[in-house]
Amino acid sequence: MIGQTISHYRILSKLGEGGMGVVYKAEDLKLRRLVALKFLTPQAVGDEVEKQRLIHEAQAAAALDHPNICTIYEVDEADGQVFIAMQFVEGHTLKERIRSAPLTIQEALDLGIQVANALQDSHQKGVVHRDIKSANIMVTEKGQAMIMDFGLAQLSGQTKVTKTGTTVGTPAYMAPEQARGEHTDQRADLWSLGVVVFEMVTAKLPFRGKSELAVLYSILNDTPPQMGNFRTGVHPGLEQIVQKALRKSPTERYHTAAEMVADLEAVGTGGEAASRTTESRGAPAAVGPAIAVLPFRDMSLEKDQDYFCEGMAEEVINALAQVEGLRVVSRSSAFQFKGHSYDIREVGEKLRVGVVLEGSVRRAGNRLRITAQLVNVTDGFQTWTERYDREMKDVFDIQDEISTAIVGALKIKLVGGQPPPLIKRYTENLEAYHLYLKGRYHWNQRAAGAMRKAMEYFRQALEEDPNYAPAWAGVADCFIVPGYYQMAAPGDVFPRGKEAALKALELDSNVAEAHTSLGAIAALWECDWPKAETSFKRAQELNPSYANAAMWNALFCLSSTGRLDEALQQARRGRDLDPLSPAPSSAVGIVTYYQRDYERAVRELDKTLELDANFALGHYYLGKVWETTGQYDRAVEAFGKARIALGNSPGVMGNLGHCLARAGKPEEARALLGEIDKMAGERYVPAFARGFVYLGLGETETALDWLEKAADERSTPAIWMKVDPMLDPLRGNERFAAILKKLRLQ
Repeated sequence: MIGQTISHYRILSKLGEGGMGVVYKAEDLKLRRLVALKFLTPQAVGDEVEKQRLIHEAQAAAALDHPNICTIYEVDEADGQVFIAMQFVEGHTLKERIRSAPLTIQEALDLGIQVANALQDSHQKGVVHRDIKSANIMVTEKGQAMIMDFGLAQLSGQTKVTKTGTTVGTPAYMAPEQARGEHTDQRADLWSLGVVVFEMVTAKLPFRGKSELAVLYSILNDTPPQMGNFRTGVHPGLEQIVQKALRKSPTERYHTAAEMVADLEAVGTGGEAASRTTESRGAPAAVGPAIAVLPFRDMSLEKDQDYFCEGMAEEVINALAQVEGLRVVSRSSAFQFKGHSYDIREVGEKLRVGVVLEGSVRRAGNRLRITAQLVNVTDGFQTWTERYDREMKDVFDIQDEISTAIVGALKIKLVGGQPPPLIKRYTENLEAYHLYLKGRYHWNQRAAGAMRKAMEYFRQALEEDPNYAPAWAGVADCFIVPGYYQMAAPGDVFPRGKEAALKALELDSNVAEAHTSLGAIAALWECDWPKAETSFKRAQELNPSYANAAMWNALFCLSSTGRLDEALQQARRGRDLDPLSPAPSSAVGIVTYYQRDYERAVRELDKTLELDANFALGHYYLGKVWETTGQYDRAVEAFGKARIALGNSPGVMGNLGHCLARAGKPEEARALLGEIDKMAGERYVPAFARGFVYLGLGETETALDWLEKAADERSTPAIWMKVDPMLDPLRGNERFAAILKKLRLQ
């Protein structure tokens, strides 16, 4: 099938085959993204039962939406074959990872927690997987676990594909009741997860035999061995968790995945402490008083307070940012540890902080229980801890109490006698506040679908309280991101973003996010560089820990106008505030590219891609570096990755066309130009894209025609015309000088 097109998918390669299906890597020709397609095996084609089983699998997985569960896009039938189109997960199966050696205790805990969290979500929605095993769990390069293959899943309220008394699953991972062909529920999945954890820690299975029947006999009759029999240094608490998961009677096991998650997280610190005796870990570098506020854990039974937990931590981050002399790590870096078990010293090293704030939220009706603790990363001891049992209406007071208590615990001196409240109350409407937190939760994900949800929540918040200034700033940000990434015409979004930002500042002139938004619009849309710089500086005065203000100042204002040394300082400031986020990291690489320090640019952009291998701007600017230095094959590869990551972005296609032309492939460049022309009838295409292709083809006058249009429409890349090395052939051209003057860059 490789090379064939099925429906709107082009088959690229075979990924794997099992007894129940064949999986291929493919390109979605409509959305220009990689997908995985699962077909029935050739022997099963035409078998109605197998066809229904495949449809059943798609329905089971499609009912779920969790970051650790493979996303189903559609189930379809073409050329007589039924198939599932699903998320393409790049990585290796857990089974492959274990094959070479056992995982570290920390890795096993981390992956176990991720899978258990996914199972909790699945079970709450009435889906029991029934085939959890290491071969059905993918692990990405970033360490994210993804549950695959719901072919044996059992859905509540749906007709079973298998009959009662039939044994389904993989023998070595089957719970006793599953092995006997009896009714199974979520506790069978937790047994299987216990087997997987055992396998991760020891690289062996707890129940073994020379045949499947021998394995099943062992499951039904034998006591599972201790992991400590195969490996030294296993934490007793982890041993207890696995033994409980592998009890013969379902009533004696964990009843919910949430219970198992809680125990795995509790063992986390102890497991890491055991590993410290064999690992040399230094204290974080001395960078002055610094703190990281980790996302609070949702301990509510419903597990529906994720947005509130993130919002709670973010409010405390913003409050502590007001304390002079205290460096507060940005939310996006601190939140990298969300959902993971971690070594507190590792947190300190990666974020360069001396103390960490951890917390949890448990909500029942209108009652809240919030716990918070301050931990010294050098020795792991708590320096302060507190529990708050309050009504939801007291949430603002709790946030302020926590922030003030932390300041006292850190012995940071506040100006004046009694410290003022650190949390500013922008609204007294709790519903508006919760809607705003949900909006920021989705906006921080940056994806197009999440951006639409964010806008909806911000607008709902404003319906509750039209004078809620941060919600207006959120609306502004929802207009800026599509404009910046060239997903929408600048004239359609930036004026509306400016209107919302101004409304926020009319209500409260001290909203740092709104000043940052105005700075971005002043640069990207108005080319008013002094105004942009003033706005960015004001944002940093109001919130010195707001990494976005430093990063956008570096990229949109200082680098565009040629103040590259200052831009590099601001880019580094943004990266220091947000060290684990790829966006601030890429800003350093981008500025060094404009400085024409190509070797350093490659090093910096490689660091960005270590943080996120799919980060589009990292690949895009690497492409520009490789092309500028004449390494066209590498440039084409990098631009291709950026194109996929951005959903077939016409802006990236313009750079790719320029590169192909310079590489001596004008026919391919013109073909790409034809694709761009065709796309123009379906979506916004920045004029800059065509201009770049014509420039590569050497058609200077036509290129200048399009670059003039780019300046008129304010295509985002136009603001870097003054400093982009790829436009060097136009320097000295009078028409090009006039374009720069139009952009106030001359």
